[in-house]
Amino acid sequence: MIAGHSVAVLLSFEGPDRYSSVGGLGSRETSFARALGDADVATTLIFVGDPALPESESFAPNVTLRRWCQWISWYHPRGVYDGEEGKVNDFTASVPTYVVDQIVAPAVERQERVLIVAEEWQTAPATLALDALLRARGLRDDVTIFWNANNTYGFDRINWSALQRAAAITTVSKYMKFELAQWDVSALVIPNGINEALLEGPPRELVALFRSSLRGKPALVKVGRFDPDKNWLQAMEAVAELRALEFTPQLVVRGGREPYGEFVFDYARRHGLRVERLEANGDDADAVASALAGSSADVVHLQAFLPEATLAALYAASDAVLANSGKEPFGLVGLEVMAAGGIPVCGSTGEEYAEPFHNAIVCDTDDGRELAEYLRSSYGDERAADRMRQAGYATATRYLWQSVLETLANKIAYVERTRR
Repeated sequence: MIAGHSVAVLLSFEGPDRYSSVGGLGSRETSFARALGDADVATTLIFVGDPALPESESFAPNVTLRRWCQWISWYHPRGVYDGEEGKVNDFTASVPTYVVDQIVAPAVERQERVLIVAEEWQTAPATLALDALLRARGLRDDVTIFWNANNTYGFDRINWSALQRAAAITTVSKYMKFELAQWDVSALVIPNGINEALLEGPPRELVALFRSSLRGKPALVKVGRFDPDKNWLQAMEAVAELRALEFTPQLVVRGGREPYGEFVFDYARRHGLRVERLEANGDDADAVASALAGSSADVVHLQAFLPEATLAALYAASDAVLANSGKEPFGLVGLEVMAAGGIPVCGSTGEEYAEPFHNAIVCDTDDGRELAEYLRSSYGDERAADRMRQAGYATATRYLWQSVLETLANKIAYVERTRR
């Protein structure tokens, strides 16, 4: 139970399916749902799921998945945001009635309170409709509604005055609190969390496998959407700069399907870098390692969906993981890298946990020379690298979901008190 709430509903476009997992939001929703379930909160995660998977299934102790918009997703196979407008309309029209009839009303009959957390701009219209329906049914006082901002995408499409009446606004960092203030929106800060299981680290044999496949080269890894905010060009510039300094780094990239990716790789080629695309079965770690071992390219575009353990092993085996976003609301990847025993390279916006050259490398600009200088100075200093890895791991332990849920409980208590 969390602050008197024994039932929870999470509303999000992203979720645990490969179809639905694009970035940090999918990871957040999956681990958030698990954490609530572990806290004995009966949790339903409603998300835009894979059309080929069951509409409903048990996912973890006390956690049920409800895949929405599947009839639309059949016609939009490229992923959760393919056909986005139609999905937003369907989500808005149908989710509120389901939540009220199938979850809230039965819970109220059992004298249980319900927590609803909606995520990102796509769920804002559904949040307004849900609030209105609960009021019409006389159930609003039995429900706490949070709407959470993980990013600034779609802020211009939100009716902020209506949303603030319908829900308490939360966000994931002080940086995002500042971004919301630009829209005259006051927000409560509740950070992201990570699963305690991540602290166990990836299997040692997987780490050894990838270290061997990288063949002792200065190895860099960058994972994320192909989006200008992720500072992909800085990464390419840094690799070129390091090569000019007679280092031989190899950057392993796993991006998305966004068109910007082609611009990034063309940019790399214009800077004299050799780019190679590698396709591999991501579920076969040996196949992935073999593909990497066979490449001598400066930039390797790994086209494979990597399971959590494989990704964590890559993080731990590399010299640094480039999570060097120019605008990062929170930086969940950086924490995941720390938990895996890796060294993250972060930007300087929402990554409030990152302490320069103590537990992470932190870039203040989008200049590739800045990133290259920090990487150059760190190569070969194993003692400094070990200290940074250990400090990063200690940082990750402070962001477990158990601690985040304590923060959530206190925020709920405040919101409930101010509504009386």
